[in-house]
Amino acid sequence: MATLRVALVAGEASGDILGSGLMRALKAQHPEIEFIGVGGPLMQAEGLVSYFPMERLSVMGLVEVLGRLPELLKRRKLLIQTLIAERPDVFIGIDAPDFTLNIELKLRRAGIKTVHYVSPSVWAWRQRRVLKIREGCDLMLTLFPFEARFYEEKGVPVRFVGHSLADAIPLQADRAQARAELGLPGGPLVALMPGSRGGEVGRLGGLFLDTAQRLREMHPTIRFVIPCASPQRRTQIEALLVGRDLPLTLLDGQSHQALAACDAVLIASGTATLEALLYKRPMVVAYRLAPLTFWILKRLVKSPYISLPNLLAQRLLVPELLQDDATAEALAQTLSPLIEGGEEQTRGFDEIHRTLRLDASNQAADAVLKLIGQTV
Repeated sequence: MATLRVALVAGEASGDILGSGLMRALKAQHPEIEFIGVGGPLMQAEGLVSYFPMERLSVMGLVEVLGRLPELLKRRKLLIQTLIAERPDVFIGIDAPDFTLNIELKLRRAGIKTVHYVSPSVWAWRQRRVLKIREGCDLMLTLFPFEARFYEEKGVPVRFVGHSLADAIPLQADRAQARAELGLPGGPLVALMPGSRGGEVGRLGGLFLDTAQRLREMHPTIRFVIPCASPQRRTQIEALLVGRDLPLTLLDGQSHQALAACDAVLIASGTATLEALLYKRPMVVAYRLAPLTFWILKRLVKSPYISLPNLLAQRLLVPELLQDDATAEALAQTLSPLIEGGEEQTRGFDEIHRTLRLDASNQAADAVLKLIGQTV
């Protein structure tokens, strides 16, 4: 069996997780394989030689990107030159579309097969990007079925592979065991998840804590748990807690344990909503952006929903309170009945979990090897 050379580029931690799972599955199906490109510690542990630290690509937000643009463009240009010289059998861009789609376009023109793993939100906004994807991408691997339908309509070769989180998270999580592990007592427990980035916690942290105080007036025995995404977020949340008297436990990371343990979730829109769905915990989604960003996005976004559970259900399964509608009073009133109810949500979540549970890494590896004619 000839040695395969696979190039991968991931731009952030979630991509590193997907990339490492894909690399493991590729090695299992084709033992003679070498990996080059850019990835984090998990991908490096699977054997990737990373050209530079993945952290250099982890930039969020329109404004933040501008400051780093010269460096990002320089790195991308050099990466394209290096990969064209190395001539891998296939290039796989994992998420980070603003960085990787351009690489795919250039490599495909140079005769290298290209795969994009994790669809950008083209179905929601900047739909014209699909033209660039069609030109630059031999195969799109999507995590969600509604994305695959969109690409099929636009004539882009696509395969829905499912989501690795749906494989990893059990269909039924043990609430009592999770509480015991975290040392949390019985009684109503709400997880507060105001986001993993500083800006999100800045806009939503205080609001979520105000909501918690309001919920406590409605449910005197209620307790709260906040999984902090990083030491910086923990410091930020501790500062917001000064002067408040709430029965609240802060965790370092451990978002999955918090979701398994709780009865309901107040959550920022983002990937964490998928995790809450997979743990079958009723939720209310809230989001606030800088006013100008919200104004711009409102004009650009084509989708009726912003949260993944609703996009996956193709209906309003979970309440979404955005911008000025996201007040402590409204959030508390919406969340309160879900603490001991929420059966309609959980039924919908279970259906969705089953559709996403396809053994994603192996599906993706199989699709990549088929593309380059290497299936056994």
